Amino acid sequence: MKKRLLGNSGLEVSALGLGCMGMSFGYGPAHDKKEMIALLRSAYEKGITFFDTAECYGPFLNEELLGEALAPFRDKVVVATKFGFLEGDSKKGLDSRPEWIRKSIEGSLKRLNTDVIDLYYQHRVDPNVPIEDVAGVIKDLIQEGKVKHFGLSEAGVENIRKANAIQPVTALQSEYSLWWRTPEEEIFPVLEELGIGFVPFSPLGRGFLTAKIDENTQFDSSDFRNSLPRFAPEARKANQAFVDLLGKIASERGVTNAQIALAWNLAQKPWIVPIPGTTKLHRLEENLGAINLELSTEEITAIENALAQIKIEGSRYPEHLEKQAGK
Repeated sequence: MKKRLLGNSGLEVSALGLGCMGMSFGYGPAHDKKEMIALLRSAYEKGITFFDTAECYGPFLNEELLGEALAPFRDKVVVATKFGFLEGDSKKGLDSRPEWIRKSIEGSLKRLNTDVIDLYYQHRVDPNVPIEDVAGVIKDLIQEGKVKHFGLSEAGVENIRKANAIQPVTALQSEYSLWWRTPEEEIFPVLEELGIGFVPFSPLGRGFLTAKIDENTQFDSSDFRNSLPRFAPEARKANQAFVDLLGKIASERGVTNAQIALAWNLAQKPWIVPIPGTTKLHRLEENLGAINLELSTEEITAIENALAQIKIEGSRYPEHLEKQAGK
């Protein structure tokens, strides 16, 4: 397994991480615990050392799952989790008050069955709490030995700079894929300047880029993609042209859509570590195939030029959620 460093922090992880949210939350009912434990342990056996969760995934179920699954090799992996929602529940709104962060980490440490969180992200910037106060609490938690590295998720340039000035930020986690490239514009230059790593979530477009979803796909009633404008049936129908073209490019290389999409993501910067999620072993193995798929500069340019001709339909979030992102 190839390794990568997240920025200048010295935190080394597998070139591809594993996003664990979908095992317990977000994409329908929680999956069978024994099956997910087996999948997580298989991921480790195949070289993955970077696992991503959050207290709100469940809430709490996902952290408990990882705590049990990773226990036999806890000291050999990097576990990232997140705080920042009231009582750990994303439905209750944001809460990054210092006193809540201190409560959150005690819960996460217990559920993850660990003495220290390797990478602790603020899940979303809380407009009611100065980011300097959040960074200050994390700085204290690092000094207390409860946290090793500080991360931000979906934060904008101003808040990244403010937080980093108080406590160096190891990684920014935000959405990034062939059909959501906004971070390249303002975020990437700042990350490069400050030596911060980048952890893209949804590098496969929440599954859409894999060509396994079309306008007729029916999602479970608890699947949050039902609320995303980009996943409305009419938007999926319009965006199918993007996936079809990606499939043509992939077939020319004798690989899958997912492998091209992940290889493109990895090729953008050496400090990028995508965290595609899956609940299936064969998809995990398929995703890992992207690590050794080298795309030439010419191929990357051709992919980007071809896909740039297609207009993507639909916002990535409803308006109220978009306001939480990127500030």
